[in-house]
Amino acid sequence: MEQTIGTYVCGSEAETESAGEALARTIEEKEEEGVRGAFVAMYGELGAGKTAFVRGMARVLSPGSTVRSPTYTVVNEYGRGKVPLYHFDLYRITDDDDLYSVGYYDYIDRGICVAEWSENAQDSLPSPRYEVKIDKTGENTRNIAVSYIG
Repeated sequence: MEQTIGTYVCGSEAETESAGEALARTIEEKEEEGVRGAFVAMYGELGAGKTAFVRGMARVLSPGSTVRSPTYTVVNEYGRGKVPLYHFDLYRITDDDDLYSVGYYDYIDRGICVAEWSENAQDSLPSPRYEVKIDKTGENTRNIAVSYIG
């Protein structure tokens, strides 16, 4: 079952971050209701704004954390919130062995996970999950669709 959470037309990086904040507030509300271990699968081409979206999420879920793309480390951990936030970059992931080697499956049970380039691990994404699809429509404009897959 897919449920639309929100759609956003963003004309700046700040607006993309605000869309991330909105999803983070939704996740935070669910955490307060006892729903643990949210997973956010992100899709979008290079430069679409995935990291900016995560920066907005971290502003709510891990205030004061400096968010950078985990391109070379594969996962960044942000622990300044009530629940740890784990930020994955799956761009270089080619198979399930790669996921095991970075501890992907261990992180899923320990906090909120956000994974950029989720199309590279489509068969290994947990359910339920949120999905964020970012489409570049211009140099600075983006269409963002957020849904819940459960």
